[in-house]
Amino acid sequence: MSDESREFHKPVRRPAELFDRRFAAEDPAEVSRVAHSTAQALLARARTDPDGEIVERLVAFTSEHGIDDIAELWSRSPSRSLPGALWRLYLIQLMIHDDPQTAALLYERGRLEIASVDPVVAGAPTPAGPDELVDLVDTILRGLFQGDFAVALDRAAAFSRVQASGASHLADDYEATEPERASALTTRALRLADYATDLTACAALWRRESLS
Repeated sequence: MSDESREFHKPVRRPAELFDRRFAAEDPAEVSRVAHSTAQALLARARTDPDGEIVERLVAFTSEHGIDDIAELWSRSPSRSLPGALWRLYLIQLMIHDDPQTAALLYERGRLEIASVDPVVAGAPTPAGPDELVDLVDTILRGLFQGDFAVALDRAAAFSRVQASGASHLADDYEATEPERASALTTRALRLADYATDLTACAALWRRESLS
């Protein structure tokens, strides 16, 4: 990403800094209420935008503003809630934009190793390079606001599982020679696997009209 070189934009906070970050709140109940109401309002507004201009701004949000603004509202929401799902999607998007080369490496390794239909569900071309993965994650995020919300969540979950598979197998490769790198890859794999589980659950809740 090139935000750090843009003179008038807020610095982008890197994904590694955000996985375990906690934000202070004077009234957690009020923060939760605002998180849910803003997520619902944002989704409703985007779906009534006939020209798609709002959707494009939402897809490009982290490129323009970083992720602190939405993190303040959504990062502490339950993982299986509407703001929790949106938070995970934005964080995955930022991870891919931040380092598309590594993302492509993990995805291709995961695609070759995983024994499931997840690569097909995710919808990346074969093979998928850095540019293709950036386009894919933006397309998935766009689908949240314009298409079938549950399908977009399922695609994001499948994408995360492929990435997790790639990270796990690369961690095994580096275990003997670069243990620190192996540990970092294992941590990423576990987090992505958790995200995949949460996003799949959110998709099921959405289909039951129970995601709020």
